[in-house]
Amino acid sequence: MKIVIAGGTGLVGKRLQTLLKQKQAEIIILTTSGENKVEGGVRYVKWMNGTIPDGLEEATAFINLAGVSLNAGRWTPKQKEKILSSRINSTNEIIRIMQSLKNKPSVFINASAVGIYKPSDKDVYTEQHEVNVTDFLSDVVSKWEYASAQANNLGIRTCYMRFGVILEKKAGALPLMLLPYQLFVGGTIGSGNQWVSWIHAKDAARAILYAVEQELLSGAINTVSPNPLRMRDFGKCIAEVYNRPHFFPVPSILLKLALGEKSMLILEGQYVVPEKLHEFGFTFQFPTLQDALRDLYN
Repeated sequence: MKIVIAGGTGLVGKRLQTLLKQKQAEIIILTTSGENKVEGGVRYVKWMNGTIPDGLEEATAFINLAGVSLNAGRWTPKQKEKILSSRINSTNEIIRIMQSLKNKPSVFINASAVGIYKPSDKDVYTEQHEVNVTDFLSDVVSKWEYASAQANNLGIRTCYMRFGVILEKKAGALPLMLLPYQLFVGGTIGSGNQWVSWIHAKDAARAILYAVEQELLSGAINTVSPNPLRMRDFGKCIAEVYNRPHFFPVPSILLKLALGEKSMLILEGQYVVPEKLHEFGFTFQFPTLQDALRDLYN
């Protein structure tokens, strides 16, 4: 099995590399920094330079996890353009590369996000739910999935992994969410009613590999734990696991002043169900937040 990954050194990419090594897969990481090299049994290949990298023929799968982090900096017009263009450009470049290959991969896995669904305290979203552009996030994700859908025209099975909040020990949103509790000032953020659809980084990587191996799995895939929580319960769980207090509320207005439009990542959410993964028999290693937090922080 030969797997080509863009964004393979990020939050989920590192976890995915570990799983692929266990399966003795050949791993090729598309990188924009450094030189072509082999390190730790992984081949790093330069891309996004107008050429077609060597050695990509006979790849089983292309996986695209590339894109500027939503957490990086305030959402100025310039930063929002970077968030969008980084995703669209990387996806279009992978399409171009796959189109040039004589022997095309059997599957293309493209990252996506539950932000495609309208924030709601009441709605429950499965992959069957109709999606519409309602804000910046849904606009980005819709355009991202539209770009990746070009792979279908090449006869390549295509999956859009709609990730929720990915939990990792030293990266992503979780360290920021933990910080107030570590300082003994944790509490409910905003109204507390907003849903948090989340997934352990290990399960996110396992779901990607599962999508590679399940030949009938395609289209949108909600890649989230089966047990989303409201923000107040999410915080209470953190407090319980770490034996910290949970009584210092953080008003919405403070976050809006501090983060601007980006505050929607914390103040708004969706109840998302991994219906398709359940239908195809995927088993979550960390189905509850308690399981996930105890694994990440012993």
